[in-house]
Amino acid sequence: MPAYNAGATIERVFDRISAEVRARICKYVVVNDGSTDDTEDALARLRLLYPDLVTLNHPVNKGYGAAMKTLLSFAVQHGADVGIVLHSDGQYSPESIPELLEPFDRDTADMVQGSRMLGGGALRGRMPLYMFIANKTLTAIENWAFGLKLAEYHSGYMVYSRRTLESIAFQKLSDSFDFDLEMIVMARVKGLRIREVAIPTIYADEVSHLKPMQYGMRVLKVVRDYRRGKYSKL
Repeated sequence: MPAYNAGATIERVFDRISAEVRARICKYVVVNDGSTDDTEDALARLRLLYPDLVTLNHPVNKGYGAAMKTLLSFAVQHGADVGIVLHSDGQYSPESIPELLEPFDRDTADMVQGSRMLGGGALRGRMPLYMFIANKTLTAIENWAFGLKLAEYHSGYMVYSRRTLESIAFQKLSDSFDFDLEMIVMARVKGLRIREVAIPTIYADEVSHLKPMQYGMRVLKVVRDYRRGKYSKL
């Protein structure tokens, strides 16, 4: 779980993890990415409740992708079979974890993305209209460029198999919010099995650190770099 200024939300996310899911989780890992609020205080309280919780700290904010690299490196080094990426702001539903794990249980996936667009409930879940239109537009471009048929590429609710983490040189990818997209692109290049599972869309009062215009430009740069063969060389 990457966390940046998540003091107001991270404990509520942990509270929503069901007993069924807890029974399957070997270790909880949170990267505090240079938070300047009371995230560390919240993590201290959580460590009392979750003996298997490990917290890793970036002294300064390095960015979403950098936090993901720290998390995934830890997962590989400690022998994780599957790594579940759950955000600390509450925007992704912990209740969906069993459904996200099903393709791994059936050995039909190497990477699973929880998709808000797949079930058709994005707008009902209060996704802003401009984000919905941008998501649809960018996804159409990405499907054309990558030769895939995904419902979206812009959910951060990702689940990775050990095979995926060992196959992809993720340390060479972006330190920003386009990291997840680059992981999907690398899975495409490596011939890994990518699956989507529908998840609820949740937009409430959480604070987003993503800058939409900047993110959109980064997405288009990934598309350009893919077409130029960059990811085949990694």
